[in-house]
Amino acid sequence: MGRRRRWVWPLLVVLAWLAIGLPSGSFAGRLAEVQTNDSASFLPESAESTDVLEALEGFQEQETFPAIVAVERRTGVSQGDLAWLGELGTSAADLEGVTSVGRPTPSTDGEAAQLVVELDARDFDRLGDYVESLRDATDDPPDGLLVEVGGPAGVQADFSKAFGAIDGLLLVVALSVVLLILLAVYRSPVLPFVVLFSAVLALGMASGLIYLLADNDLITLSGQSQGILFILAVGAATDYSLLLVARFREELRDHESKYDAMRAAYRGAVEPILASGATVILGLLCLLLSDLAWLQGLGPVGAIGIAFSVLVSLTLLPAALLLLGRKAYWPIHPDHGTEHTDTRGLWGRVARLIGRQARVVWLVTFVVLGAAATLVTQLDEDQVPQTELFLVEEPSVRAQEILDRHFESDASSPVQILVPEALVGDTIDTVSSHQGIAESSEQAPTVFPIPDPDDRSRPLVVDGNAVVLATLADAFDSQAATDTVAQLRTDLDAVGEEVLVGGSTAINLDVREVTDSDRRVVIPAILLVIFLVLVVLLRALVAPLLLLIANVLSFGATLGISAMVFEHVFGFPPAPLEVALIGFVFLVALGIDYSIFLMTRVREESLRQGTHPGILKGLAATGGVITSAGVVLAATFAALGVIPILFMAMIGFIVAFGVLLDALIVRTLLVPALSYDIGRFIWWPSRLSRETDHADAETSEMLRP
Repeated sequence: MGRRRRWVWPLLVVLAWLAIGLPSGSFAGRLAEVQTNDSASFLPESAESTDVLEALEGFQEQETFPAIVAVERRTGVSQGDLAWLGELGTSAADLEGVTSVGRPTPSTDGEAAQLVVELDARDFDRLGDYVESLRDATDDPPDGLLVEVGGPAGVQADFSKAFGAIDGLLLVVALSVVLLILLAVYRSPVLPFVVLFSAVLALGMASGLIYLLADNDLITLSGQSQGILFILAVGAATDYSLLLVARFREELRDHESKYDAMRAAYRGAVEPILASGATVILGLLCLLLSDLAWLQGLGPVGAIGIAFSVLVSLTLLPAALLLLGRKAYWPIHPDHGTEHTDTRGLWGRVARLIGRQARVVWLVTFVVLGAAATLVTQLDEDQVPQTELFLVEEPSVRAQEILDRHFESDASSPVQILVPEALVGDTIDTVSSHQGIAESSEQAPTVFPIPDPDDRSRPLVVDGNAVVLATLADAFDSQAATDTVAQLRTDLDAVGEEVLVGGSTAINLDVREVTDSDRRVVIPAILLVIFLVLVVLLRALVAPLLLLIANVLSFGATLGISAMVFEHVFGFPPAPLEVALIGFVFLVALGIDYSIFLMTRVREESLRQGTHPGILKGLAATGGVITSAGVVLAATFAALGVIPILFMAMIGFIVAFGVLLDALIVRTLLVPALSYDIGRFIWWPSRLSRETDHADAETSEMLRP
């Protein structure tokens, strides 16, 4: 259409994104409709507890989930209190979702009582509504009686309520933080909104596709996955956009035509953006090797978010920048012929320092990071009770505190043992003698089979198997209870290999064992994938290996420092096992981005003027944009702290701190200094490793624009 109408194509690209992206944005607020947060979504697919859970479907007419009404009066629960609790049970039986109600059970010390209410778990998404209705029914207790609703159903309801902040508060906080940082960095009222709008469209498009896939049961979306998706899509889209924005501003100083400037900027930015996106996507897809359903779901969910972040950065953003031209940077215009500023200021000084003292810089940095990495042994990963996974005191936490103070056993979540009919007696004898099982009495046996409804003196048998229930002496989610289940499995193997131990405590044990197994599979797969991407990108073997070692060291240092902060600053309980694995996935995959941004520019400059000056020029030229990108991504992950869940807060801190460490230390000091000391051999075996560079030139000459 001629040079004068070159603005038409960028306009069409922007309009196409608006036409498709804006309607898709509504799905970000609807993802909760297709979440799967029931127990099955967190189960190992091949675990013993999974087999028991599936077999139990034949032993019950409908699936239930227990809520516990816990009451406490320090001066002693009166008969009137127990009568009120009984009346509550009678009225609760008529509430929607209630399938059965037990009898009030006082504690041995007389200061508390509990009432178990079984709730319908077939429609798991409505469990929170059922619990809230039950809590509403306890609004008018006798004077002085403390009443709380908890138990497994209460904990799940409080989790669902906490994750409800994802749809609104989390996204608002993340976008606000990013906007403030961009305004401070670019001092422009135009550019930050262009970048942020691109990120929002990327999230909207990703949400639409994820909604479609989850609604058709093609992927699993959990509350954790949705929260990470929001942060990941916004942070990554902003990071990739900043790389193009900075390169476009640089090229506008060298080209009078904004179209020529964009062509040059695009050529310089497309390769690192594609490589960075591919690294994160392939790293996330390695989670498909996990045996946990929610981790398997997180892989494609996160990968879709990154894919749309890359797409928006390479289509919508360049089109918008072309339409705006130099006005995008108003009021500071990068006019043609104006001086490049990358050799001056902080990053020029850092480059000159490395040019003079490269070996000292990388040795000191390596030693400091290595010392921090040794602290990783201090990371506490013991069993964490479910009520300690909240960072605020929820009703279910207060209910559990009452139960812990006054009840010695946990009858709400018994061990469920699937056993052949002929071995029921031997199984009961073996389990009853175990010290981790609560003591029985004639009125209240703690080890018994599910009875046949037609003849309660006989166990119910389905497909030749019966189910024996056993009440634990300790809280079902405690380390002691987990140890009991592990020992029971060993003891019952002597009764028969067909005897399987399941239940909530067994699920916790299996998740721990499978997570350990996942680490041994997923982590090497991620390292291999990233190494191969770097080899293709840098056309070398030494540089990719150097980058990978640097980022693994950075992860170790991050985890070590995080362990100390969690224990001595935040006072957190032990970390869930998945924290270290998820932290590794994001830190190594995302942290390597900054080294990719740096080394692609270093390779470009090395082809022009040699390796040593290319390293210094690349560091100075990318210093500002990579630092800004790191601060933005760290801030977005820190926003996970608004969700009062231990797992999300830990992931938020680990990734935020680790990203800053990668952007400010690893990419700034360790990688360029070590590369400078090694010299052109970092490009081995490519042709560039055999070419002469200009290591003896003046540093100022190396850094000329």
